[in-house]
Amino acid sequence: MIHGELSKRSAVIVGAGPAGLMAAEVLAAAGFGVKVFDAMPSVGRKFLLAGRGGLNLTHAESFEPFVKRYGERDRTLKTFLSSFGAQQTRQWADDLGAETFVGSSQRVFPKEMKAAPLLRAWLKRLRGMGVEFFARHRWQGWTPDGKLIFDFEGQRLNIASDACILALGGASWQRLGSDGVWVSILKGVGTDIADLLPSNCGFEIAGGWSPYLKSRFAGYPIKPVAINFSDSQANSFNRQGEFVLTDSGIEGSLVYAVSSLIRDEIIRNSQATVHLDLLPDLSYEQVLNQCTSPRGSKTISEHLRIRLGLHGVKTALIYEQLDKQAIANPLLLSQSLKNLPLKLTATRPIDEAISTAGGVRFESMDDGLMLNARPGVFCCGEMLDWEAPTGGYLLTACFSTGHWAGHAASRWLSKIPA
Repeated sequence: MIHGELSKRSAVIVGAGPAGLMAAEVLAAAGFGVKVFDAMPSVGRKFLLAGRGGLNLTHAESFEPFVKRYGERDRTLKTFLSSFGAQQTRQWADDLGAETFVGSSQRVFPKEMKAAPLLRAWLKRLRGMGVEFFARHRWQGWTPDGKLIFDFEGQRLNIASDACILALGGASWQRLGSDGVWVSILKGVGTDIADLLPSNCGFEIAGGWSPYLKSRFAGYPIKPVAINFSDSQANSFNRQGEFVLTDSGIEGSLVYAVSSLIRDEIIRNSQATVHLDLLPDLSYEQVLNQCTSPRGSKTISEHLRIRLGLHGVKTALIYEQLDKQAIANPLLLSQSLKNLPLKLTATRPIDEAISTAGGVRFESMDDGLMLNARPGVFCCGEMLDWEAPTGGYLLTACFSTGHWAGHAASRWLSKIPA
């Protein structure tokens, strides 16, 4: 491999995930030379793993509700999504031969479902456009004269660039390259960065589960179930779905949907209490009627199974959280079945999270996502200060900000004399 100075009007992309590759495509299409560097042995590793169970590219809901999924940063993301959003993502995939379809939940998938065919087609197109890839290059910052420093198998390499796009991800799934090491580098040059926090994550239960519950039911799904949660800032959440009981607490799709509210409440008050409706398809009156009906010689567990269809992990959870007197009291039991409190005291480690919140604050960049402290350096993807739920919103915003940064870098390069 030959490393040398880049010619004029060429760009370096650091990070070969969805955002970085989208930026590379935009720049290459504009006629600029593009080199993509990544710390991992191959590109798109997190993209591939995310698509292992079915690649959820985007979501089919209308634009305004789609944008609202980005919470406090919805107005900022709206700008990028207006240029390259859900519809553009679907068209882009279709152009690569990965025709998409809308699932029952309005989530959008390639018909083949997998990420690998789409990534192969994308890389083939990028290479055909002249994009070059360099694996096992870990970015270390800049030299005093502005060259990019990479560690390549123990060697220090200094690479010059006319423009640089950083697409380094957050701090989850470190084994796939997102380790957040870039935070200290960018802080060192005066960039304001919001602390990286776990997003779409699991939580730990106060005091932990009993050995019995862990040994018998860790990994079991709890469904159907509804989570009700209100925090100290008057935010509320009430949704039906499913989640999984873990060794130390809870995780899964329904938990991820409310994880940002729970996480922030724990940060404020060291704990957060969610309430579970274990029988969301029945009213409280229906549950109370069945709990108060005569049970004869049957045990309470048998009575609940026959009358309410309650069994397995749900029954175990009731016995875990209530004492014998409460279980024997039909009124208290009915209330708990419809409103069972779970006190959560911590998120699971950030490396286990689906994604991360926090990152480079938009106030530290101009409208083109160029760092105020480092002209000619742009940022995109999950390393920016936004978060979103699962359901295609994460990938779409990565594509969108990569697309935006690519065009901004193209305009920057166009100002440099050939």
